[in-house]
Amino acid sequence: MKPMPNWSRLAAGWSVVAAAALSLAVAGCDVGPKSARGLRLPDGNATRGRAAFITLKCYACHQVDGADVPPPLVTVQSPVRLGGEVTRVRTYGDLVTSIINPSHRLSEQMKKEWARADGKSPMPVFNETMTVAQMIDLVAFLQPLYHEIPLDGPPYR
Repeated sequence: MKPMPNWSRLAAGWSVVAAAALSLAVAGCDVGPKSARGLRLPDGNATRGRAAFITLKCYACHQVDGADVPPPLVTVQSPVRLGGEVTRVRTYGDLVTSIINPSHRLSEQMKKEWARADGKSPMPVFNETMTVAQMIDLVAFLQPLYHEIPLDGPPYR
């Protein structure tokens, strides 16, 4: 009589194969001359990032939950909130893109409250004045201030 196959071992093996295939498929989508594949910036310094936030006067329009920075100066619109509880944590790439290309993706709320007549962000483009080190340090300062909370709603079935 032949022994029965070890189903849990077979399932674990197929899980590894499926995970590897998925990784290759996702990596395969990230190609082309404008791909971020291979981009890795050095680690930043949160203390210097806080200093850059103040030096660049980011606090004029941004409220940072969980950080000791000057209060926003805006009085007409509500300040743009950074950090705090969010339903999706901002990735390193999200933050870098938002800093160097602030009009890349605007939320519907941002479009209603803040966007200029041409639909772009009123945030100045600092690409000519901010150093790469300041940008990296700003991300190191901001990213840990985001805390993901689950969305309310029925569970998936």
